[in-house]
Amino acid sequence: MAVIFLLEQVLNGLLVGAYYLLIALGLSLIFSLGGIVNLAHGAFYAVGAYLAVSLAPWIGFGGAFFASPLLVAFLGVLVERFFFRKFYRADPILSLLLTFGLAMIIEQSLRMIFGAAPLPFSIPPALRGQVFLGDFIYPRYRLIIFGVALAAVTATWFLVYRTAFGRVVRAGAQNPDMVGALGISLQPYMTAVVAVGLGLAGLAGVLLAPISGVHPAMGAEILTAAFVVVVIGGLGSFWGVIAAAALVGVVRGLTIYFFPPAGEASIYLLMALVLLLRPRGLLGERIQKFE
Repeated sequence: MAVIFLLEQVLNGLLVGAYYLLIALGLSLIFSLGGIVNLAHGAFYAVGAYLAVSLAPWIGFGGAFFASPLLVAFLGVLVERFFFRKFYRADPILSLLLTFGLAMIIEQSLRMIFGAAPLPFSIPPALRGQVFLGDFIYPRYRLIIFGVALAAVTATWFLVYRTAFGRVVRAGAQNPDMVGALGISLQPYMTAVVAVGLGLAGLAGVLLAPISGVHPAMGAEILTAAFVVVVIGGLGSFWGVIAAAALVGVVRGLTIYFFPPAGEASIYLLMALVLLLRPRGLLGERIQKFE
């Protein structure tokens, strides 16, 4: 029985790592090409959750599942066009201040529109229930979250590593001057990257809304953990973020199992240990700023 409980904690940890990954991957993609550390990323995660709550009564959970990330991605296009684009060549501290202010504006706007109290949002009846594998029992919806996150990350990998778009993005992240010398403008690619990154955050918001609850500060709560994943994996590293998300999730899950009071602290201790041994993170490389 202890083995089953341990396995459950490992799966819970991988589940936590999966939704950390959806948020951290978008953070990493935006930083890789644009050099912007987006402190508002968690706010778009919250927007995705609130859109799901607002749309579900009209188009159902399935419709909200597809519509909310797309709407957040469209919002990302507007944010990149009117805000981020002005700061690619500026001092990085300015983009930090910009995104911090944007996060505060979004959070307070959610409070004004929906109120400060958490909103109820339950798991759809069709997705409830348990999966039984012998003595092992696990909630069906949690397995669905894991599957959707895996599919989203696989699709992002295909876009980045198996398409012409991805080749330009990777070349722009490593050597933007050379890409510019070839006559390729990185502006439309940056717009698409921001849309994809924020769309992934919106997807995480939809998936986690029935589990974590929907409230204005939910983005700020998850953003710190997502940054931990990015730092451990290495800024700008696609595979590093994936490895770090799994590692962070499992370490957190096992710590909660063996020593619950240190559950949240364990991920920060892990980050400190990784940075002591590898200051660039697990798979981090030098990334030139987008010019």
